[in-house]
Amino acid sequence: MSGRRSFFFVLHLILLPRYMNKRTPILIYAPAVFLGAFLLFQVQPLIGKYILPWFGGSPEVWTTCMLFFQVFLLGGYAYAHFIVRYLSPRTQAVVHVAVIIAALAVLPIIPAAAWKPQGADYPTLRILLLLSACIGLPYFVLSATGPLMQGWFNRTNPSASPYRLYSLSNAGSLLALVSYPFIVEPALSRATQANVWSWSLGAFAVFAGVCAVWLWKHHQPQKLPTGEKDACRNAQVKTSWGIRLLWLALPAGASVELLAVTNKICQDVAVIPFLWILPLCLYLLSFIICFHHERWYVRPVFLGIFIVSIVAVVLVRTQSVELPVIQQIAMYSAVLFACCMVCHGELYRLRPDPKHLTGYYLMIAAGGAIGGVFVAVIAPLLFNTYLELHLGLLACCLFVLLADKKSMLRQGSRRWVWIGLIVLVGVAAIFAEGHRGNSNKIAVSNSRNFFGVLTVWENDRSDPAMHRYVLQHGTTFHGLQFVDPQKHSQPVAYFGKNSGAGLAIRFFRRQENRHIGVVGLGVGTIAAYGKKGDRIRFYEINPAVDRIARTRFSYIADCPARVDVIMGDARLSMEAEAPQKFDLLILDAFSSDAVPVHLLTVEAFEIFLKHLKPDGVIAMHVSTVHLDLQSVIWKMAKHLNLKTAWIKNDENDAEGIFASDWILLTRDESFINQEAVRTAATQPRRDFDRIDLWTDDHINLFQILKR
Repeated sequence: MSGRRSFFFVLHLILLPRYMNKRTPILIYAPAVFLGAFLLFQVQPLIGKYILPWFGGSPEVWTTCMLFFQVFLLGGYAYAHFIVRYLSPRTQAVVHVAVIIAALAVLPIIPAAAWKPQGADYPTLRILLLLSACIGLPYFVLSATGPLMQGWFNRTNPSASPYRLYSLSNAGSLLALVSYPFIVEPALSRATQANVWSWSLGAFAVFAGVCAVWLWKHHQPQKLPTGEKDACRNAQVKTSWGIRLLWLALPAGASVELLAVTNKICQDVAVIPFLWILPLCLYLLSFIICFHHERWYVRPVFLGIFIVSIVAVVLVRTQSVELPVIQQIAMYSAVLFACCMVCHGELYRLRPDPKHLTGYYLMIAAGGAIGGVFVAVIAPLLFNTYLELHLGLLACCLFVLLADKKSMLRQGSRRWVWIGLIVLVGVAAIFAEGHRGNSNKIAVSNSRNFFGVLTVWENDRSDPAMHRYVLQHGTTFHGLQFVDPQKHSQPVAYFGKNSGAGLAIRFFRRQENRHIGVVGLGVGTIAAYGKKGDRIRFYEINPAVDRIARTRFSYIADCPARVDVIMGDARLSMEAEAPQKFDLLILDAFSSDAVPVHLLTVEAFEIFLKHLKPDGVIAMHVSTVHLDLQSVIWKMAKHLNLKTAWIKNDENDAEGIFASDWILLTRDESFINQEAVRTAATQPRRDFDRIDLWTDDHINLFQILKR
């Protein structure tokens, strides 16, 4: 298209409102509302994927991102409420166009390398500052679009209800989230995604400019809507302070459940965009269904589903047998969707007259932000374990009871007492979560921070030969140490003498003055292999793990080798360091049972190999309940032309040995050909073609799910 034709095409778009029928203003606002919502939610997984490797791949990275999104959404809604309520329509148009231009001026949104964390500084604050600097203003503008355009729609066509634009907005958000893991992420690199998003923001600016011109020319005096049954009925709803508090409380409860369920799923599988997006899609879908029309929310049906889903969660939490990953995801997704349908359905029933809609949306956004602050900031300070999922369910039950003006908590004339069973179930769930252990297993310490929950157990006090302390991170044991002096200094857990790590250390051709790198400190078990003259360099991102390894366990203190613990994400630390020339590099950096995917990409292994001597060995721990990491590493080894050996070690409880799977990788074929290594090695499956090579831009988790 020539420059002249492009100019007239843009001019036509700007002047289009002048020629359109005044009875069809929704066609003016729909493109801006839909594209704005699409970009608003497309940028969330995009920027989350960018910064995830910088902060250790923890589930709390996404929780902190969600806190930012909810707070800036609140800011956008507050801005929309203010200008719609206090500024004239023409002033609104001018102000908003100026803000959009300012947002365009900060593009592109790619975060600079200077934002990478240095050491173990406070991650939550750094993530919030990073996001504010990189996407703050564009996200603020997009956040304001939904309520602002609905306010403008009401000023140009006061006889029509604007709430369907809210449903359209959520549909755009849902499409953005669904398309990201299946279309955008596989097809485009992160840099290309960011550039396409930036150009799309320019298209949004054009659509928003058209809306501003239409408002300028066709605004009408604000009056009560007439001729529409839905609006007339809403006019009778009294917006008392009790109702306004429910506008705040119901979305807060749903927000808590959204983040708590996302945390739960990511802790047990992996921190990847798809597992962020699935709960968020269900959350948005409930908004779409409830706000499209009141007939879609059938209260008895969804309350019944809500109760059944809570009962299912409680029963599963009290069982010793863990469900397969797909069933777990389905169960937690079901309880989240039922909870959101109930909360958002009640919220829609309490909606006000359209003239109050910006204030209504402001309270909804404030509730979402309160839920985000509770999960991301307050809960880690108050609780030593993850209680917010069950507390959120309990809170939602109470809010729903209060939302029914004929419930037992208000007038008591209607028989909704059975809903009170939900409260009892919630209390039971919290009780079950908080009472773990028995007479043979006592929790001696519990701590929680940005990186998760750490519990130190004292086991078998009555049996001197088996008396031991065990470190648990989330759902996974990360190391143990016997109290018995004869076993006290033995390498155990996943690092026994016949494990992959044990074989690599014992049969490496140089047995003096070894330089060993270890990604993941745990309780410091690898230090049990250290000899005088050796150097062992641990990389650990969680300060609480370092504290526990030094105070509750003694592997580091007893080690005759020189031991250094480098705080911060291992990949970032090694990227910034001069080559360490490791003889052996041991990778064991699981967080709960979640896989640190940013340590399993081509780019990560290129960094690891930079620090390895030509004949050095990498020992990769690949034990995981839900994922077939073996295939990922075999594919990686083939790509990098590394020799491999798969070492499988069986459990031996009497010796404190956990079952474990390891893969040894090296350029030195003579190491792999040693008799001890060959004897211990297991023949792998040769199905590389079904597995994609993992890179920072492309990770396919579906291919390696254990079903």
